Amino acid sequence: MALTETQIRHLKPKDKRYMIRDDNGLYLEVMTSGSKHWRYRYYDGKKEIKLSLGEYPYLGLKDAREKRNDLKRDMEKGVDPKMALNPPEVLSFKKVAVEWYEKNIRGIMSEKYQYKVISRLDRFLFPYIGDTPIKEVTASTVLTVLRLIEARGMNETTHTVHQVCGQVFRYAIASGYAEINPARDLRGALAPVVSKHNASLTDPAQIKELLLAMTAFSGSDTVKNALWFSAYVFQRPGEVRHAEWVEVNFESREWRIPATKMKMRRPHIVPLSNQTYEILTHMKNFTGHGRYIFPSIRTPNGSSPMSEGTITAALRRLGFSGNQMTAHGFRSMASTILHEQGWRSDAIERQLSHVEGNSVKAAYNYAEYLPERREMMQAWADWLDGLAG
Repeated sequence: MALTETQIRHLKPKDKRYMIRDDNGLYLEVMTSGSKHWRYRYYDGKKEIKLSLGEYPYLGLKDAREKRNDLKRDMEKGVDPKMALNPPEVLSFKKVAVEWYEKNIRGIMSEKYQYKVISRLDRFLFPYIGDTPIKEVTASTVLTVLRLIEARGMNETTHTVHQVCGQVFRYAIASGYAEINPARDLRGALAPVVSKHNASLTDPAQIKELLLAMTAFSGSDTVKNALWFSAYVFQRPGEVRHAEWVEVNFESREWRIPATKMKMRRPHIVPLSNQTYEILTHMKNFTGHGRYIFPSIRTPNGSSPMSEGTITAALRRLGFSGNQMTAHGFRSMASTILHEQGWRSDAIERQLSHVEGNSVKAAYNYAEYLPERREMMQAWADWLDGLAG
């Protein structure tokens, strides 16, 4: 006979668990602890299969029967009851994107790049398509999101978000989560980015004015030395700011920047000219007790690097506008002059740590042209000093 609510409430536990049938494969299993669990039994061919439907009284008799009836109807349609009860997880765009970020970006790329990626996901993609199943995101959907960013005049950000979206889908395809990359179909649909070159001085007369102004700089000693160091080594501003004492070898006269700090994710060697060696020897007396060569003035113990805008602010204080010179401009300044002086392009590009077409080869050739680069770096520093008079 079919069960009733009264019967179920009065069922008591025994030394062994036992079952009480209801009807059409539904039964209640009473555990030794006194808990009661609904089960549904059916046959797949000759194989008996038992499914757990829920615990009484959280799943009442009426609801348990409805759940059983739903499963029976699914069976008649050819749907496996196990799949009906436990459908495969629907992977959302957000879930896949977070998985991609954890495996390919977090702890691998630079902190600045990590922040750039996760902020683009959190701000521009997750609010609009985060909950959408990855397989249901279309090119039209992605384009709608990108158009919203574009409409706000954030042209460069639009392209960055497009790139991040494409990377997520390439990962999804490789992982078997999706079959197509809708971002790939949007090439040409977005307004092109207008390149903004970092302003730089390349005329010797103007460079001389800059160097004379740097010589007369009345700000902090750390900032003044960071300015000259930037000019001598022409590395990226972030690499200069984050330079650490452990990276400097005074014996070999080299600053070895680890791959984790480099834009192209490969180690880089900067030969130290006499001038840079002198700057570092001088700074060692003041900041050698801390981590960073050019620390923030807010951290006397040297635990934090100089802030991002310090060199730029110093250039503005010296009277050079953003259209004339930037912290990044020391790189193009050196590249232009060194090429004009006849130094080999291969040596210049390697010293600038520009990426090579064969990235595998580049990973092993970070010390390539090193003797020539040593000579070039000393000649460059001497040229600057000669220009400054």
